[in-house]
Amino acid sequence: MSQQVRDLIKKVRKIDLRTRGLSAMAFSGSYKTHFKGRGMSFSELRSYQYGDDIRNIDWNVTARTGTPYIKVFEEEREQNFMLLVDVSASTNFGSHDVNKREFMAELGATLALAAIRNNDKVGVIFFSDKIEQYLPPKKGRNHGLRIIRELLQCQSESPHTDIDQALRYLTGLIRKRCTAFLLSDFLDPNYGRYLKVAASRHDLVGLQVYDPREVELPNLGLLPIRDAETGSWRWIDSASASVRQAYKARFEQQTASFKEQFGKLGLDSLSLCSDQPFVGALRQFFQERPAL
Repeated sequence: MSQQVRDLIKKVRKIDLRTRGLSAMAFSGSYKTHFKGRGMSFSELRSYQYGDDIRNIDWNVTARTGTPYIKVFEEEREQNFMLLVDVSASTNFGSHDVNKREFMAELGATLALAAIRNNDKVGVIFFSDKIEQYLPPKKGRNHGLRIIRELLQCQSESPHTDIDQALRYLTGLIRKRCTAFLLSDFLDPNYGRYLKVAASRHDLVGLQVYDPREVELPNLGLLPIRDAETGSWRWIDSASASVRQAYKARFEQQTASFKEQFGKLGLDSLSLCSDQPFVGALRQFFQERPAL
């Protein structure tokens, strides 16, 4: 076994142990409240009783037997979850111990393990400006460990991002309604078209991850700034108050656009800073979120 493989196994075990505790803390009993099944499935036939909804009468069985029968339905408790995880070059940025990609890995693992602990299915779509990898929804601890492994090691072959492409893939692939968490820094603003389509078919939640250095520049004079997705460099004067203000305003505009695009479709969204623990924010988010 190579050192690289041993290191990966060690990382998987570490994040598994950590996120098991985090998922329990983040949901703390609210999981079943907010993620109960959305549909109704056929349970049984029984004879009609006074007060039953006549719309549920099975007319074929009634005609054959001469006795009115109704169909009984029960709520589907099993839920399918999808994680859509941005692995483009910009997510590798980090100004402290944890970069955005590593933060998303822990966040995604926490969500996935919460679902698996409740016997739900979880799948993952990794994307850049194309679909990098797809893990079909499955149950079980082994599947959870595989998700963690891929969250840690899935690499993009492209520096660019296309969120629309990921949403288009989701809607074409997953026909049954699911809860889908979209994890990205949302630097790509052009995803409104398929966001609307996906919102009509699935319960979509946007989770924006950002680094503190993307919010404010330090006052350090001339700084080389590299666009993570285009690879281009430019110099900016961080000693200039107007430059720092414009830099901050750009981030605020991106975040406002993210929240607006989700909000106008009635979708929930949450912004998370990669240098802050996410458990408290996630717990509050789900506590305030209307039950499905």
